[in-house]
Amino acid sequence: MKQNKLSSKLYPLIKAVAAAAVLPVLFIYIMIAKPDYHLMNALGHIVVPVAQWVGNVITWPIRVVGDTIDGIGELSSLRSENEELRARLDDALANNNACQIAIEENKKLTKELNIVNSYPQNTVLADVVLNNQAIGHNTFIINRGANSDIEPGMVVVSTDYKLVGIIIDAAPDFSKVRALTDSDSNIAVRIVGSEVYGFMRGDGSSRPSMGFFSDPEFQPAKGLKLVTSNISGVLPAGILVGELVTDTDVTVTKPTQISRVIVLQFDKNNEYK
Repeated sequence: MKQNKLSSKLYPLIKAVAAAAVLPVLFIYIMIAKPDYHLMNALGHIVVPVAQWVGNVITWPIRVVGDTIDGIGELSSLRSENEELRARLDDALANNNACQIAIEENKKLTKELNIVNSYPQNTVLADVVLNNQAIGHNTFIINRGANSDIEPGMVVVSTDYKLVGIIIDAAPDFSKVRALTDSDSNIAVRIVGSEVYGFMRGDGSSRPSMGFFSDPEFQPAKGLKLVTSNISGVLPAGILVGELVTDTDVTVTKPTQISRVIVLQFDKNNEYK
């Protein structure tokens, strides 16, 4: 019984589809065999919509499958892009967090070390043109002198502002600098992060040494940093000098390690020009 009912419903639908399929064929036959343009025009209003409907019915499954495939491909692409953007965002957040941590650590370290952050505006950039090393002595020559307002007693630092020596003589276009390793060098320094003072003296070797500490109970240790102290009235305070590598020896910037220096126009009266 159910099969008869199903057949009775499908049969009219099949007839309609067959008739719709015949109409385009009839239309083409009239166009070729008996071209009556009035009739063709009238039939065109019927055949074309029916043909479009038949085409839509026939191609509907294909279009559905195609749209589904396109949707799946687009969804996959969106997921891939989303994962990539999420990874980039995570990296950016991690980098930002690392930068913030570095900034805070730098502020904290600067505060703890109490190192000078600003220098006189009047500075002179010079090149190291000659390095003189002899037994117990170490000096070097720079290509700036009195014509650049350089005077004995002025401080010479590296381009990263580490102390490298003191001007001891100035010709018009050249100056002589006593390096920290020179046996006549004796610099007042302070242990950063403390009020312990001392004197660092050169002995002609590659490393100056500490010979005195203001606190007799102070225990020097490797890794402690030294900055200049103005207790002698010769140097400005807070310029980075070096770092203890033993309980007495200090590693410093040597003339052989630099090619360009900065002269801070500071005089013996402990004043910046």
